[in-house]
Amino acid sequence: MIFTTTKPTDEILKYLENDKKIFIVGCAQCSTVCKTGGEEEVAAMKKILEAQGKVITGTVVMDPPCHLLEVKKRYRENREAIEQCDSILVLTCGDGVQTVMEGTQKKVRPALDTVFLGEVERAGHFKETCSLCGECVLDSTGGLCPMTLCPKGLLNGPCGGSKEGKCEVDREKDCAWVLIYKRLSEIGELDKIKTIKLPKDYSKVVKPRKLILEDFTKKKI
Repeated sequence: MIFTTTKPTDEILKYLENDKKIFIVGCAQCSTVCKTGGEEEVAAMKKILEAQGKVITGTVVMDPPCHLLEVKKRYRENREAIEQCDSILVLTCGDGVQTVMEGTQKKVRPALDTVFLGEVERAGHFKETCSLCGECVLDSTGGLCPMTLCPKGLLNGPCGGSKEGKCEVDREKDCAWVLIYKRLSEIGELDKIKTIKLPKDYSKVVKPRKLILEDFTKKKI
């Protein structure tokens, strides 16, 4: 999941100071879980803006707003309300904001800050787990990502600053490579820690990236 936080109201109003008519877009997936852009949050934002004298031409919670075809479909369904607005306030991650812009060609304003990609531990508790590095090493680390768990992103750890199993950057946190060592021991694959990992091929994360899916079941081995 992509996790987001809501921008300060003053910052959002600053974005909208020259816009009188606003259309609001929310997200039925990630932003709903984060309570930053679901039905309730869209309704609350509508009230806030109306109290500031803004005219809300319409609202929609897309499922999801990061899917261009979904955005274009919802645009057709709400064309009149969207065409009337001066800008669209988007309560989604940055990807959603850009997709809404591409699908509607209207001015877009972000209401959220995109924080990280991660997992839901429990209601309201989220943890970053993946750095989107483009070259996954989880098989050799017992399913724990050193690029994310280690503040230095070390592929061959631990560093010299690790002490008593704790990270030198944050002494409250366990060293990522101590956790990896313990995990590999538990699953009987500790020998994998001896393999020296080559530096990351950062050409795989040159931005912006594009992916066209292939059917791996038809590939010849």
